[in-house]
Amino acid sequence: MSPSAPQFLFDFGSPNAYLSHLAIPAVERRIGTRFEYVPVLLGGIFKATNNRSPAETLAGIKNKREFHEIETRRFVKRFQVEPYVFNPFFPVNTLNLMRAAIAAQLEGVFGPYVDAAFFHMWREPKKMDDPEVAISAITSSGLDGAKLFARAQEPQVKATLLENTQRAVERGAFGSPTFFVGDEMFFGKEQLRDVEEMILEK
Repeated sequence: MSPSAPQFLFDFGSPNAYLSHLAIPAVERRIGTRFEYVPVLLGGIFKATNNRSPAETLAGIKNKREFHEIETRRFVKRFQVEPYVFNPFFPVNTLNLMRAAIAAQLEGVFGPYVDAAFFHMWREPKKMDDPEVAISAITSSGLDGAKLFARAQEPQVKATLLENTQRAVERGAFGSPTFFVGDEMFFGKEQLRDVEEMILEK
């Protein structure tokens, strides 16, 4: 991966990260470079920054949730992606899912794993913090779910996810999705257009 590659910091628990993941391939084709996907633990970022999920921050505020929904419909139309299906088990604890993403990097199956985990969270939603459900879902997508989730418990894997998360906070991240173009940070799926513009201007 090029040192100048734009970065996508993500957690599978974020539906907006899922929508960004769907939109990124077309952006990559237009800008002629690949994004570097960086697994982070959103719960860890929230704890370190005293942030909360949109489900909490939008609750009880007149008109804000409605606008958020309009914004999402605009994004879906603009990037021509499928909307997410609400996960009835939300919020899902993504700790093991994110650790397994690091394991998938070590196993050389990171791309397929990311596709599969997002699919089973936001396309055909499942209770992905249930180990048996998660292993079965990932295995159904053609990967060795048992092996990946076993490796997810290795100290090296745990440490790497922790380091990614701490580094994200140090760089200014407070949620997911977060993008970086060099040292420039962008937060939220709606800023993917700005990420694209900045790359094309370089």
